[in-house]
Amino acid sequence: MSFLPLNSLLRLNYGPPPLPTISSHMHASKGAAALHRRHFRCQSINSGSEKMTATLSKDEFLLKSEGKREEWQRGFLYQFQEDDLQVLNVIDVIQHLGIDHHFHYQIGAILQRQYQKAEIDFQKINDIYDISLRFRLLRQEGYHVSSDVFTKFTSQKGQFKEELSKDIRGLVALHEASHVSIEGEDVLDEAAKFSRESLIASMVHLDECQASMVKNTLQYPYHKSLARFTAKTFIENMRIENEWEATLVNLSTMDYSITQSFYQEEFRQILGWWKGLGLKDELAKNQQLKWYIWTLALIPDPSMSRERIELTKPIALVYLIDDIIDVYATFDQTIQFVDAINRWDLSVGEGLPDYMKRCLAVLFDTTNDINNLVFDKFGWNPIDHLKRAWKCLCSAYIIEAKWFATGKSPTANEYLQTGIITTGVPMVLITCFFLLGHGAFAGTTDIEDMIISVGAILRLLDDLDATQGEKQDGNDASYVEYYVKEHEGLSISDGKQCIINMVSEQWKLINKQCLSPTPIPASFRKSCLNIARMVPMMYNYSDTHCLPILQKQIMSMFSTINGESIRLQ
Repeated sequence: MSFLPLNSLLRLNYGPPPLPTISSHMHASKGAAALHRRHFRCQSINSGSEKMTATLSKDEFLLKSEGKREEWQRGFLYQFQEDDLQVLNVIDVIQHLGIDHHFHYQIGAILQRQYQKAEIDFQKINDIYDISLRFRLLRQEGYHVSSDVFTKFTSQKGQFKEELSKDIRGLVALHEASHVSIEGEDVLDEAAKFSRESLIASMVHLDECQASMVKNTLQYPYHKSLARFTAKTFIENMRIENEWEATLVNLSTMDYSITQSFYQEEFRQILGWWKGLGLKDELAKNQQLKWYIWTLALIPDPSMSRERIELTKPIALVYLIDDIIDVYATFDQTIQFVDAINRWDLSVGEGLPDYMKRCLAVLFDTTNDINNLVFDKFGWNPIDHLKRAWKCLCSAYIIEAKWFATGKSPTANEYLQTGIITTGVPMVLITCFFLLGHGAFAGTTDIEDMIISVGAILRLLDDLDATQGEKQDGNDASYVEYYVKEHEGLSISDGKQCIINMVSEQWKLINKQCLSPTPIPASFRKSCLNIARMVPMMYNYSDTHCLPILQKQIMSMFSTINGESIRLQ
C-alpha cells in the first residue's frame, strides 16, 4: 500500500552519530548460571526489597549523579564482558528494567565489539537462546545482522525444528527476536509464528510465575513496548539470586523514585497551563494525563523537562481541535476555523464561538512559544515548518468533515491516507524533531517515511479497537468498515486480521529505517519508536472504555496531584 507523502510538510536531513568505542576491559564475575534462568524467576521480595543485598545506596546514586556515576557505570558493565553471553544477559536485564539510559555509551561500545566479531560467533554458536539474544540486541542497536543466522534451526521446508518447542527460554528469546524483523525475512515470520504457538501450547505445563512471564512476553515484547511502564511487572517476576541483580533492581527503583518527582512537577505545570487557558472543561474530558503520557514516551530523557512540557501543549491541542471539529462545531464553523489556521490570522475567526476563538489564540501562542524556545536554544527558526504542519493537519480534518457532511464514503486507501495525518502524529513528530535540536534540510524522505509508518500504526490500531474504545457523537468510521465494504465476502473479523497484518508490515518498515546507515538522528528514531510502542497501551480499551493496562502501569506515579485523585481516561 502506498501512502500520501509528506513532502509539503518538511524535508529533513541529519547524519548518524559516531559509534562509541570500548575504553577499558575488566574481568567477569560470578552469576552467569543464574543469568541464564532469568526468564523464569518469580520475585521473592516486596518492592521494599528487604531481602536485597544492594551495593548502591540512594545517597551514593545521587552522588554519582553529580559526576562519578559514569565511572561506576563503566566498571559495572565491563566486569562481565569476558563472558560474551553473560554481558549480553546483563544488558538485557538493564534494558528490561528501563535504566539503559544510565549505561548508554557502555552498552553501545560493548555491542559494537560484539558486532565486529558477530559473523564468527553466529557460525559457531548453536544455542537458540544465545543466537536470538545476540541478534535482537544488535538489531536494536542498528546493526544489520542477517536473519540467515536462524536457518540452522529450520528444516529444508523452512520450519523450525520440533525439538525447539520444549526450550521455553529459547522460545521466549526467539519470539523477542522476531519483532525486529524487516521486509522479506520469511525466517523471522516463521519464528514469530512458531514461537507464539509453542509458547501458548506450553502455558498449561508452566507454573504461575513462568506462565506470567510468557504471557507478558507475548503481550508486550521488549522491542514493541516501553520499559518505563513494564519494568515493575518485570521486577515482580524476578527472583534475585546474586548481588549484581540486586544492584540493578535497586538502581531501577531509585531511578523511578527520582524521575517520578520530576514528572509529577511537570504534570502539575500542565494542569496549571490548562486551567489558565479559560477553555471549557468539557473539551478536555479529563484527558490531561493522556496528553502528558504521550510526551513522556516521546521525550523520555529526564533532563529535557522544558521540552516535554512544551510538547504536551500541541498534543493537547490535537485532542481539543479534533473534538471541536468532530463533535461541537457546525460544518460552516469548521470551514472558518480551519481557514483562520491556514491564513494564520486570528481576525479570520471573528464570529466564531468564544471557545473556538480562544482555541485559535492558544494554538498561535503555543506555536510561537515553541519556535522561540528552539531559536533561543539552537539558533534556527522552524516557524514555517510548524505552521505548515498545523495547516496540513487541519486541511485533513476538513477532508474528513466533508465526507461526513456529504455522506460520501471514501475508499479504504483514501480514508487511511487522510487518517494518518489526522492522528496528529506528523504534526507532533515534526514539532518534536525541532525540540530535540535537529535542523531542517532539503532532500531526504527517510524521516517522512518513518513518520508515515508511525501514523499508520496509530490510525490502524485505533480503528481496530473502535468497537470497544471511546465513542463520540461525531464521525466514527473506521478502516475496517471501508475495507470490508470494498471486498465482497469478507467479514469484520477478516478486516481486523488485515489491520493486524498491515501494522506488522509498518513495523518492519520502521525497523528498516532504524538500521545503519541512516540519516535519521538517534534521539528522533527513539521518539518515533516510542510513539509506535505506546499505541497498543493507549488504545487497548476494556469493556468499560478505560485503559486498564496503561492505568495499572502509571497510577503509582500520578495517583494524586495537587491533592486531587488522577485517573487516566
